[in-house]
Amino acid sequence: MAIPSYLTLPASRCLRCVAQRKPGIVFTNRSLATTALKLDEGSLQSSISPQVTLDPVLVSTHKQKENSAKIRARPTGSKRRRAAIKSTGSIPFEQLPFQCFQEARKILQADREDKIKQIEVERQRIAKAEARDAASWGEEASKKGRLIAMHKHLEHLKILADINDPVIKKRFEDGEGDMNRPIYRYLADRQWRSYKRLLIMQRITQMHIVPDIVPFLDPVAEVALAFGPRSVQPGEFVDSRVSEIPARLRVQVFDKGERLVTIVVVDPDVPNEATDTFDTRCHFLAVNVPVSPTLTSIPLSKLGERTALRWLPPFAQKGSPYHRLAIFVLQQPAGGELDLEAMEKVKRDGFSLRSFKDRHALTPVGVNLFRSLWDEGTAGVMERAGMEGADIEFQRKKPEKLPYKKKDGARYR
Repeated sequence: MAIPSYLTLPASRCLRCVAQRKPGIVFTNRSLATTALKLDEGSLQSSISPQVTLDPVLVSTHKQKENSAKIRARPTGSKRRRAAIKSTGSIPFEQLPFQCFQEARKILQADREDKIKQIEVERQRIAKAEARDAASWGEEASKKGRLIAMHKHLEHLKILADINDPVIKKRFEDGEGDMNRPIYRYLADRQWRSYKRLLIMQRITQMHIVPDIVPFLDPVAEVALAFGPRSVQPGEFVDSRVSEIPARLRVQVFDKGERLVTIVVVDPDVPNEATDTFDTRCHFLAVNVPVSPTLTSIPLSKLGERTALRWLPPFAQKGSPYHRLAIFVLQQPAGGELDLEAMEKVKRDGFSLRSFKDRHALTPVGVNLFRSLWDEGTAGVMERAGMEGADIEFQRKKPEKLPYKKKDGARYR
């Protein structure tokens, strides 16, 4: 007697569901058969597909994005761009076969040609203005101010000529932008101000770097901090053994040209037992350090003759509050170098950044900070650095009771 199909179909469907939940067991597709066949090791290894590596440039689905986050591979660019590259193979980005994309590129190219004509006209105007006598302007200051405004407008036109180019945006997202070009400096500045600058401003305000060390600060350069291979976020606690080695900075400026800067590392939380307050200590000082949009890496251990005060490892004595270590990048006046011999005479203890920057006409352009606490390696760090006080433990004083007369408790009965 044949078994009806409405009885066999649910059974086979149930067996398929069980097989999906247990990949090591395969069920045969026989009618009403419930015997499980276990695979041997050879067939099991051949049935498992090898792990697929994710390319950050081609991640387009939500599942792929989750998998890339697990292996810490951040997707590159926008989701729409990654999907377009994935579907078009090895075709160059500017030749993607999308009609709307190509028509839009034609419009953008026509707009760019118009901006280039305006740039040429502005350059001719600047050349004529520079050739004119200062007497025709009325005074030299008027001519100088006019030329500054014209150069600023010229840089703005250069940015407008490339701001909408998709190839420019692709190169910037891929980290291939040339920082010598105004458009890439503009995009990098805008990206930094969208999050990282807000974060550092929140940290220096929350931890009272302003006004404890400087009265005012308007960062215009990005300062990234690292100790060896480890990157440090603003305000992060760093182990004393990690910060024993000199830090490595990445200072990214967003305006053209090379300039000299002074780098200062200050600790404003040094306990003073005599006055029951806190003093300031300078942990590092270097002057005449060159910085440009393409010259960004500054290892503090390799500055050589530019170092006035060598790196003093940060430490916090036992029982004292956490110490804030603020790293300031101060721009020096144009065309002026500081005297290294005079800087070597600066005292570490009692260092005042306010008076130091006012005395040498320095302008703070960037800042970063980290924090230090007493830990199991602080005593060894202090011993190797030749610092005393590792055996001292600070304790808080108990508040004294106010001298008042105890009231009679009988009146409350």
